[in-house]
Amino acid sequence: MAARQSMGRGWLVLVSALFCTLAFNLTFFIQEFMLTLPKAFVPGVHVWLYHNNHHYEGTHPILPLLQGTGGLADLASGLIFALLFAGAGARSMTIRLFLFWMAFQGLYAGFSQLVIGALIPQNDMGMAYGYLGLSAAARMSMLALGLIASVLAGFWLARKAIALLATTGETLNAGPRMGFLFFAVLLPVLVTGVLLIPFRIPRNMIEVTIFPTIVMLFGAIWVVIGGALSSTAPRPAHPAPSLAVPLAALIVVLLVFQLVLRPGIQFS
Repeated sequence: MAARQSMGRGWLVLVSALFCTLAFNLTFFIQEFMLTLPKAFVPGVHVWLYHNNHHYEGTHPILPLLQGTGGLADLASGLIFALLFAGAGARSMTIRLFLFWMAFQGLYAGFSQLVIGALIPQNDMGMAYGYLGLSAAARMSMLALGLIASVLAGFWLARKAIALLATTGETLNAGPRMGFLFFAVLLPVLVTGVLLIPFRIPRNMIEVTIFPTIVMLFGAIWVVIGGALSSTAPRPAHPAPSLAVPLAALIVVLLVFQLVLRPGIQFS
């Protein structure tokens, strides 16, 4: 597989979907871990981490604020991986795809928290907004910020994806660029919606696959549109990414999720 010299569209969709699924699961773990860890230091609070959620018992005035730490962790992860992806020109195609999807998942998980928290007070970020006493106008400002940032992030990711993942022949004008991103980003998101199921069950299917797919699809659409505003890729050819790397990593993550985290790990 490593000897392949170019990516066919089917190969691109498959490998990209595996990396998309891996990045979603890693980002979700970061989110839930950072929702769990701060609560472990709150007196009188007992907290557990699971593969698809976290749970806590006890009361303390600061707990609503700590519900916002997961969304902040998502944004921090997305920004860090975006910087790493931007500087990945000398890296293998396998690493570039991994960095792209970690940036994508972190940014859109974080931006979606900003938006949904403004609309639903019971949402994690919504609880943090309530603790901070944000007015209705301030909440709507956060909603607008999340939406605008989502669009800008999509355009930026599109530009970097074209430069680092595509070839000159695939990106000569706006149509081929958008077509490349359709196969590299949008279609893999739809496949990921199905691949996520074994990692997150048992849980309501809306939370397991439908809502994550909607969030990812929203981001992917802006990435595809951003392809029209990007430049032609500078590389005439590139090696294909590894299939074995994301597949092996997903198997390890699935085993950890279902055998270690599913019973729950108590932090305090």
